[in-house]
Amino acid sequence: MPSEGARTVPRMGSFRRVLFGYRRPDVEAAIFARDGHIRTLERRSAECERQAAAMADLEGEISTLSTMVIEREREIRGLNERLREANERHDRSIASLDVVSGRLEEIQAQARGQATRIRMKALREAVEVGRRVQELNEAQGAEATASEVGANGDAGPQAPDFNGIFEGLIKLEIGPLGDFSQLVGFEDAVGQVGASEISVERFSEGRATLSMRLDQPVELLRELDELSTLDFKVRHTAPDNLILDVDEDSGEQRAA
Repeated sequence: MPSEGARTVPRMGSFRRVLFGYRRPDVEAAIFARDGHIRTLERRSAECERQAAAMADLEGEISTLSTMVIEREREIRGLNERLREANERHDRSIASLDVVSGRLEEIQAQARGQATRIRMKALREAVEVGRRVQELNEAQGAEATASEVGANGDAGPQAPDFNGIFEGLIKLEIGPLGDFSQLVGFEDAVGQVGASEISVERFSEGRATLSMRLDQPVELLRELDELSTLDFKVRHTAPDNLILDVDEDSGEQRAA
């Protein structure tokens, strides 16, 4: 059966015949062409084998790279998942902090309001106590005046029989005072006189009422005039009660 493939050498009928067969040069040329064609095919086959080996190597590298890419993608998905969880925890923490901050602000507002109410209540109570003390002092002064009037048999003012020496429990009222620092300075002067148990019973509208105890006889007015930076005048004096009026202008000059 004849071959159906393409011929690679000249057909035998193409050779010229001579006396004893075919021409030798034609046969040698055909053999040479055949051998060249075989060498070409061998070279091509070797090249194909090299290319096949290179392709196999490339396929191996591609498979390795594919495995690495898949592994990296898996790691990236895991990292993304952890990042998402961390973001959710962070958001929850921020929300919790917002709630705590809001609660703290509410507590602070309530505390400020409570402190304000306590201060206002204490101030009202202090004003009420001061008012009652003032009323009591005025009532005691009125009773003392009435007693003096009854003892003298005369409604006119009488000069007290008092030598200016104070001893024992003394009530001293002074004012007007410009600020609390003047009251503190005057209280220090009273302490230097030798008084003990010094307390401020009332301080309202610039006038202060102090209570003190003198264990020894003291010329209180003279001592206060020397020790205090305030320039004052005597409005009322009694063995246990003393009222002084501060000359504000002269007091400021003396302090300067």
